[in-house]
Amino acid sequence: MAEQKKIMRALAGETLDTPPIWMMRQAGRYLPEYKATRAQAGDFLSLCYNPDLATEVTLQPLRRFDFDAAILFADILLLPQALGADLWFVTGEGPRLSTVTSAADFAKLKGPSDVHEHLSPIYQTVRNLAGELPKTTTLIGFAGAPWTVATYMIAGQGTPDQAPAHKLRIEQPEVFDALIELLTDATIEYLSAQIDAGAEVVKLFDSWAGSLSGDAFNKYALAPTTKIITALKARHPNTPIIAFPREAGDNYIGFAKATGADCVALDNSVSADWAAANVQVDGCVQGNLASRHMVTGGKDLVEETRAIVKAFSKGPHIFNLGHGITPDANPDNVQLMIDTVRETASA
Repeated sequence: MAEQKKIMRALAGETLDTPPIWMMRQAGRYLPEYKATRAQAGDFLSLCYNPDLATEVTLQPLRRFDFDAAILFADILLLPQALGADLWFVTGEGPRLSTVTSAADFAKLKGPSDVHEHLSPIYQTVRNLAGELPKTTTLIGFAGAPWTVATYMIAGQGTPDQAPAHKLRIEQPEVFDALIELLTDATIEYLSAQIDAGAEVVKLFDSWAGSLSGDAFNKYALAPTTKIITALKARHPNTPIIAFPREAGDNYIGFAKATGADCVALDNSVSADWAAANVQVDGCVQGNLASRHMVTGGKDLVEETRAIVKAFSKGPHIFNLGHGITPDANPDNVQLMIDTVRETASA
């Protein structure tokens, strides 16, 4: 059955008449039913670690919209918590973590194979979803890429320029390199367990890859992604992997070949025409409508969606946003996007 799913066909390199569609953060705060379930859970982390409620919010967008995939509801910072970092969320501000800024801090962390007990509720959510999703819907698991997760662990929160991580990388490279290695190995364990639980595809989110350049990009974005994909392919040779080095710019070129990724997800800082000429030549791409269109809607949404579908029509493509949908989005605009994709492809 998996071979008949549209996303699996695109990831295998097939050019489809109509691209499959899903949306980053499709289960989330733009949906009133999500807000109700979040209130029932009590707080964000309680929602992530409650398999029944996490399954519910993963399924909610599929009841509204005809998406081709569901993505596991979780958070990239659950892995550092499983490694021993303190994690909490400040309402209206986002995540906070205990920091890793020295060898002594690093020494307090657990090993990569010690994460599974803490993350067992996440694996249960995957098992739930594998049993409940429609037969035509692909189940996507995910994790944050090591560089991106490290930036949060070092700063203790999100930062506009990832300066604390860059500072540690330059001033204490032995600590920084050890943290990247630990996160790389732990991510392999985490994603492999998601696949064992039923994830059909996994995605690696490197949300802050764009703040790396030159040798640093190669060492801390490309190399860890390559190691993770190589290890996962050895364990699960039939599981496709999507890599998302957000805002990588010219570093998108050749990223799939270098890492072994089956698909490269694109943000909207690059044009679809450029990406078709420079990235899609190596295989499947995913993206890349600006998420602001989910707020503003209208003619601009329709025209940009049509342009993206047409630009990528000569190769394998999964339609998605260039970043996650935002809480102020209008669900009606999501439906307009889906309708436009399918009408454009069939025209």
